[in-house]
Amino acid sequence: MMRTLTVNDILDLRAYEKVRSELRQEVIDLKRVRRVALGPILSVVFENRTTMLFQVQEMARAERMMRDQDIQAELDVYNELIPDHNELVATLFVELTSKAELEEWLPKLAGLERSLELSVGEVVVPGLVDASHAEQLSRPDITASVHYLRFQLPAEAASSFLEGDVHLRVRHSAYEADTSFDRELKWSLMTDWQIG
Repeated sequence: MMRTLTVNDILDLRAYEKVRSELRQEVIDLKRVRRVALGPILSVVFENRTTMLFQVQEMARAERMMRDQDIQAELDVYNELIPDHNELVATLFVELTSKAELEEWLPKLAGLERSLELSVGEVVVPGLVDASHAEQLSRPDITASVHYLRFQLPAEAASSFLEGDVHLRVRHSAYEADTSFDRELKWSLMTDWQIG
């Protein structure tokens, strides 16, 4: 199986409607395992080929995309969120819904996207922000409510990932949190490395 998605992987609208509920449930189940809370207002979902396939299918459905070039434009964006070997790609969410909370927290959390790290045993891996993402979403005085991060694990961290002590941490002046990964999450993330 190829790691990246192609236009041929995307079903046309009629074919997608026939399998949509099944794929949707698969992604809900997958994200349940791959979503981790980071304190009371942050969460992270670790993405993979399946979550990105669903995202592109849903975009094509919502926008009624019929032309290959329109679908390819979506694929060009979302293929960047499919992890490579020994890599994790995450969507970070600031989970606030009220205007007052957003006005309070988003300025406080400026620079948040550069404050995450993954530790595997003694190895600490910083979260990396894609340059184009940083250009669009990073500002010195406020943060966005969604960020995309990449964690590139060195070989020794990847080889001990399943059996090792794995933590995701936020170390920001206005917010700190730490969560450990259970075996089910680690196993799910490692299966991404077997593709392609």
